[in-house]
Amino acid sequence: MTKGLFTVSRRGLMLSGAAAFAAGVLPRRGMAAEPIKMAGVYTVPVEQQWVSRIHTAAEAAKAAGQVDYTYTENVANTDYPRVLREYCESGVKLIVGEIFGAEQEAREVAAEYPDVAFLLGSSFPPDEATPNLSVFDNYIQDAAYLSGLIAGAMTKGNIGMVGGFPIPEVNRLMNAFMKGAREVNPEIKFQVSFIGSWFDPPKAKETAFAMIDGGADLLYAERFGVSDAAKERGVLAIGNVIDTQADYPQTVVASALWHFEPTLQKAIEAINAGAFKAENYGIYSYMNAGGCSLAPLGTFETQVPDTAKALVAEREAGIKAGTFTVEIDDSEPKST
Repeated sequence: MTKGLFTVSRRGLMLSGAAAFAAGVLPRRGMAAEPIKMAGVYTVPVEQQWVSRIHTAAEAAKAAGQVDYTYTENVANTDYPRVLREYCESGVKLIVGEIFGAEQEAREVAAEYPDVAFLLGSSFPPDEATPNLSVFDNYIQDAAYLSGLIAGAMTKGNIGMVGGFPIPEVNRLMNAFMKGAREVNPEIKFQVSFIGSWFDPPKAKETAFAMIDGGADLLYAERFGVSDAAKERGVLAIGNVIDTQADYPQTVVASALWHFEPTLQKAIEAINAGAFKAENYGIYSYMNAGGCSLAPLGTFETQVPDTAKALVAEREAGIKAGTFTVEIDDSEPKST
């Protein structure tokens, strides 16, 4: 689905853009900056957990008059470069999205348009060949760890974990969650499975059913569909990236939330200052940067043991103060 996308003939690279490319920053904007023309290019629907956080932050920036935002969703990896080029040709100055399945192609496009700022989810670091491309990721291991502390106190000892793909972006959250759960209950057993899709709720649901049949009394819902299975079978769930407790008030105990707003705001500030360059924006997803949090316990406030809530409060304070660090472990988690 495309929102406001159109194509014009390719523009020649302006001397100012070439100079900015050589300097590693984009041209400076005026002091009274007009809204930045911004586009989102997404491989999944904007309702999907991860992309929804980017989309929500972009809509908020649009409402604040900072950006003129449009987007295209459900873009196949093979079609991703074409959509990027069409947005560049339309005069867009900031493009956000995710390039996990189109790394090389997207970076080639960025090199062709040095006067466009690219802020893209990526498993790889920024590089000198594309000084106008910054990367980010949802480094929300802090919040995932805290949700694990809650899970450890709410399970009898068997947790099912359903993920999309075993890539660093997923692995680090699962490992942090498992670390928190084991801190409360070292004897917990984990069933870990990946469905090979970012958006296949039916498959995620069936995988979760199998885990419940295997003894899981609590599920880690990294994908949509898992909480539906938990609700139908009367077991608990822990959410990821977004808070779905309102939809599952007796099922979702807690969720690790990702807030993309700090990441996007840093990019907008850099563009307006003429200082956007290739950087790793992943640090703005950390809890001490406001990029993640543990959702309120809500309907489970009185059901979670006080000892667990006290431990969460202690660890959260330590994370924010810099006295406690959640290890980033990108290795593939395994069933135990």
